[in-house]
Amino acid sequence: MTKSIKYIIITFIIGCGVFLIGSFLSNGFDYKSISDFLINFFFYQLYTFVLSYTNTLFFEYMKKRQFQTYEVVKRILYGISGSTIITLICIFFLRILVEVIIYKMSFNEFIEGETWSQGYAFGLWITMSIISVFYIIYFYNRYQKNKIKEQKVIAGAASAKFDALKNQLDPHFLFNSLNVLTSLIEENPENAQKFTTALSKVYRYVLEQKNKELVTVDEELNFAKTYMSLIKMRFEDSIIFEMPDKALNPESRVVPLSLQLLLENAVKHNMVTSTNPLHIKIYEDNGHLVVMNNLQPKQIVKKSSGVGLENIKQRYKLLSNRKVIINQREKDFAVAIPILTKQVSVMRRTPISKERLNDDYVRARKRVEELKGFYYSLISYVFVIPFLVFIWYKYSYYTIQWFWFPAFGWGLSLVFQAYRVFVDNGAFGVSWEKRKIEEYMRKEDENNRGN
Repeated sequence: MTKSIKYIIITFIIGCGVFLIGSFLSNGFDYKSISDFLINFFFYQLYTFVLSYTNTLFFEYMKKRQFQTYEVVKRILYGISGSTIITLICIFFLRILVEVIIYKMSFNEFIEGETWSQGYAFGLWITMSIISVFYIIYFYNRYQKNKIKEQKVIAGAASAKFDALKNQLDPHFLFNSLNVLTSLIEENPENAQKFTTALSKVYRYVLEQKNKELVTVDEELNFAKTYMSLIKMRFEDSIIFEMPDKALNPESRVVPLSLQLLLENAVKHNMVTSTNPLHIKIYEDNGHLVVMNNLQPKQIVKKSSGVGLENIKQRYKLLSNRKVIINQREKDFAVAIPILTKQVSVMRRTPISKERLNDDYVRARKRVEELKGFYYSLISYVFVIPFLVFIWYKYSYYTIQWFWFPAFGWGLSLVFQAYRVFVDNGAFGVSWEKRKIEEYMRKEDENNRGN
């Protein structure tokens, strides 16, 4: 079923419901003839289709506008105001179509006889009620999409960290380092001691930084010096290495161990000989930290999996909209990683135990966003519903109390939202059950180890 056909069917069903409500309120289904019944049914369907179509277009326009998460009140006020104006304008022109064009009433008579209760009040409260339902469905779907997005971020971060850890603790690198250490022990015991110290610093840094999203550029540069000292002990004068002592901005940050991966790739994929030394240069350029080397690819080399560079790109993708830039020219190859100058949303600000997963902060942030969303919705409800009551009292006092429909629908959504925020994820919800289960499992595990 195509989207347009589905929309027509839904609009027809809504029109039938509106016809039943309108007929019950106006004449109690007391129609003089079948033709009178069909004519009224047609007009109800016409009104429903026009109002649904125009408000749907406006609703799609509102969806495309870039509202921030905290602008729920603004979005709802814009939506209700716009829908009210559109509905009243459409009803006015529809009544001109019916009374002036179809029933041949003069335009002056039509204008003089127009009152708020003649179609406007009923059409407005029906439209507002349906729109309230649409907004409830819309915000619920957006909440579900945000949950899915957050889970993808958590899964993506875990996957990226797993790949990073595999690359950082590359068995081939360790194997090569141990081979170099073995030869140094026999040839140069003093260098062997230095090599061992540098190797321990490298792996200590890896273990310390593996759970962080960002580290300062100074930390990465210091680590790069240590790492390259290992490489130079292995290749001696076959590598020429150039880098700054400190970053231009002490607060600038990059993803951890990105320099190690780039340096390792440079050595892995290029010839390193005393006659053709490999020149590696690290420098800052236009908000990026650049690692550049002269291009002298190995003649026979194992096909690259691209995991290391892809790993860096994926980790940046999780943290920032800025992209890693790769530039390969005829004589050199350069990779520029973005320098970030402020904390990112998924970055932990306080140290926590190593057993905790990266999604702890995301859960806490999600909890705060849910609380903010609930309070914004509550404030909107407190201001909007009395405003609707005022409109009813001022312009349609003698008609049905239509304000109860949006008040009830919106209030019901607030109840569900409050349950999700304060019960389901609160003191006695799923999170509480999960915490208690983990606590009992931990105690059981401790008891088993004690026995």
